Amino acid sequence: MLNSLQNPFSLLGRALIALLFIPAGFSKIAGFAGTVGYIASKGVPLPEVAAAIAIAVELGLGLLLLVGFQARWAALGIAIFTAVITFIFHAYWNVPVDQVMMQKQAFFKNIAVVGGLLTIVAWGPGAWSVDAKLKG
Repeated sequence: MLNSLQNPFSLLGRALIALLFIPAGFSKIAGFAGTVGYIASKGVPLPEVAAAIAIAVELGLGLLLLVGFQARWAALGIAIFTAVITFIFHAYWNVPVDQVMMQKQAFFKNIAVVGGLLTIVAWGPGAWSVDAKLKG
């Protein structure tokens, strides 16, 4: 029974992970100045460039992941991006005590997302993907 659900679950999994990133990319475009300001507040150098990279990863690679085109590379790129930004933006060990629980939860949620992305890197996007259709 579960084998017959492998392809729909694979598509659903990709879509749910992409749902974290695609809207975030659009919101960074719509609020670019605010995004740059927030990135700068964390001490990231060249915040405009960092914001542009975030948009490219979240929106660009997120869309590739969603449709399953170059999905392993897209998932790897998003995983690396997410791992790096998690240590910058959710450093729960450096926040006031009243923020620790929220930042710790966000930190470990992001690490779990990295784990999900790495399973796509390892196993591919499944048969219901552009990659599978191109293999033919």
